[in-house]
Amino acid sequence: MKADIEIARETELTKIKQVAEHIGIPRDEVENYGRYIAKIPEHLIDEEKVKRSNLILVTAITATKAGIGKTTVSIGLALGLNKIGKKAIVALREPSLGPCFGMKGGAAGGGYAQVLPMEKINLHFTGDFHAITSAHNMISALLDNYLYQNQSKGFGLKEILWKRVLDVNDRSLRNVVLGLGAKTDGITRQSGFDITPASEIMAILCLSKDLDDLRRRIENILLGFTYDGKPFTVNDLGVAGAITVLLKDAIHPNLVQTTENTAAFVHGGPFANIAHGCNSLLATKMAMTFGDYVVTEAGFGADLGAEKFYNIKCRKSGLQPRLTVIVATTQGLKMHGGVSLDRIKEPNMEGLREGLRNLDKHVRNLHSFGQTVIVAFNRYATDTDEEMELLHQHCDKLGVGFAINNAYSEGGEGAVDLARLVVDTIEQKPSEPLRFTYKDGDSVEQKIEKVALGLYGASVVTYSSETRKKIKLIEEMGIAHYPVCIAKTQYSFSADPKIYGAVNNFEFHIKDIVINNGAEMIVAIAGEIMRMPGLPKEPQAKYIDIVDGQIDGLS
Repeated sequence: MKADIEIARETELTKIKQVAEHIGIPRDEVENYGRYIAKIPEHLIDEEKVKRSNLILVTAITATKAGIGKTTVSIGLALGLNKIGKKAIVALREPSLGPCFGMKGGAAGGGYAQVLPMEKINLHFTGDFHAITSAHNMISALLDNYLYQNQSKGFGLKEILWKRVLDVNDRSLRNVVLGLGAKTDGITRQSGFDITPASEIMAILCLSKDLDDLRRRIENILLGFTYDGKPFTVNDLGVAGAITVLLKDAIHPNLVQTTENTAAFVHGGPFANIAHGCNSLLATKMAMTFGDYVVTEAGFGADLGAEKFYNIKCRKSGLQPRLTVIVATTQGLKMHGGVSLDRIKEPNMEGLREGLRNLDKHVRNLHSFGQTVIVAFNRYATDTDEEMELLHQHCDKLGVGFAINNAYSEGGEGAVDLARLVVDTIEQKPSEPLRFTYKDGDSVEQKIEKVALGLYGASVVTYSSETRKKIKLIEEMGIAHYPVCIAKTQYSFSADPKIYGAVNNFEFHIKDIVINNGAEMIVAIAGEIMRMPGLPKEPQAKYIDIVDGQIDGLS
């Protein structure tokens, strides 16, 4: 099997205007970023066509260090649907440079199920992440300047909430001191950096309906509190227009293509463990305008990405998935069944059976949203027929569809069975209207507890004293109706990354809350989750290089 980058390099790409024309986008609406990438203006979205399109969410069992391959399955399913004559488009998130050069590597799919040109998508792409980083840090600079210029007038903030961001994994920037040096170098204070996918600007871009909505949300960003307890926002700075200008191109969805030259939208990139984990609303609706079947994914396991996709993105947009596909692998299931990482490629039926409890819990949770569910088994070369048959029989007992995905090694042809199952299931038993986990009118604690107890399996939720103060503040601000976005480890239903499987009856502790007033959601931080990741002992950057003028090591 060739490396991902070799397959990508050998694929003959179609000019992006031809890709656009093939799905019905007029050539004169395509803004080229080179030959094979373009931005498409959001005014082309047709809400009536959106309602008729079949939206399919791809999610997964709880993440493991072995990987699950959710993006590869998403792309593969779109390829398979096109193979059987359906007009299908995939809508994905943009990769972040942090994981790309850190532990995960790239995020453009794999094997013969990739979005291309993968080198550009995995690196600087159309500059969206840089625009978001610049917009976020411009607010930081303008805020610090405002404080500096008005200190002689007695103005100051009792609490400053807004940090800076960078799209690099850098643990040394989690806590920093600003303004050291001379008096003209600013006001000395402690602050820190988050990674760009955790920026509220990223969440705002992905949830905005149009440019006006983007500006409105930017105006509402909460920066801190004055000494008399009043919220201080970007609107108070008077710079929302300038920040919107920095994002005027970034808001347009990006059009690229797959390894089989079919259309793909790749736009926005919030992480699901520290943000809401979905691609932009505009890209999803754009794909639904021009595709009869649209495959999208939500980050990490269903307890994170899928839950937030339904409770945040769908709640705010009115989107209704016709079907949810949950991806499973024998290797991931074995890890959840207690098999060590170095032994998961070996046959282990007992470990596999035990790991199925993790899949079962996710399926129950997805059913609670009214979703029809099918299982996509992402096949690896080491999988045995006996293992695959066990999983197939188990799905039959659960009453959920099952199909093997071979798109990694065979492209669209390897996902035909999965595609046919998807189409048949949507036609015969589509999902019911979404049932949300909580109501808008529930209290902040009720929302957190309905997710933690009802979906994660916790027995009790506890709160730090700081969290309780912020919940009271949220009530006083009149924004308790916002949905909650729980930031926690992706490796467990609990907040402890070492507890695999289908853990139940644990304490779930909320140690802090971040008020995303512009994104209109409340981020509850559980456990030791970091909004600025660190690099691993052996970062992927060690294997990325330019050899004979070509990039090597991206995957």
